[in-house]
Amino acid sequence: MTTTVPKIIVITGASRGLGRALVAAFVRDGHHVHGCARNDRQIGALQKEYGPPHSFTTLDVTQDQAVEHWAADVLRSAGPPDLLINNAAIINRNASLWELPAEEFDRVIDINIKGVANTIRHFVPAMIARGSGVILNLSSGWGRSTAAEVAPYCATKYAIEGLSKALAQELPDTMASIPVSPGIIDTDMLQSSFGSGASSYIKPEAWAKIAAPYFLSLGPQHSGASLTVPGQ
Repeated sequence: MTTTVPKIIVITGASRGLGRALVAAFVRDGHHVHGCARNDRQIGALQKEYGPPHSFTTLDVTQDQAVEHWAADVLRSAGPPDLLINNAAIINRNASLWELPAEEFDRVIDINIKGVANTIRHFVPAMIARGSGVILNLSSGWGRSTAAEVAPYCATKYAIEGLSKALAQELPDTMASIPVSPGIIDTDMLQSSFGSGASSYIKPEAWAKIAAPYFLSLGPQHSGASLTVPGQ
């Protein structure tokens, strides 16, 4: 357990993959975690495993009013987050851009971009009022380069890079907005693109042991910089 003062950490997409691994790592180090995800069963499992002062809420980040209510509950019970991690995201199935139906394209855009904006909209004003806090928006190597058959996902992660850098220019100097590429990790999302080849990459739990302390080390001096988790 850490001997430092616990940090208040908010994570979207907390029930699986990188989000779930980060929850475990932050809790293990003594921090207070408040997360959301769409899967009610997985959220229930998190609630059962990690009781108060942690909290987990079933939520679709594309629903602005629901995000507003969740943020109000967290801010009322825990105060503004020290670290806000926008992790919730999906990837399109492998296909050429013109082969994807509008509904699938829209869903990727809605979660990966609008969901981030919704979370920022309802948490960041309280962080600004306090005058401190770091917003980490998970980007991707495909937000700095491209690949065939994942055009919608690439578009959203390029958008996250721009959104994060513009937000950094709007925040007070005591805060930070940072686009962070997690690297290549063996998650369900990677498996959807790489198939069995995903298994050769680092597992989320091992990655989180590196990523969690790295995320906590970031501050105003890093605002606006495109960063990557070390070793990835």
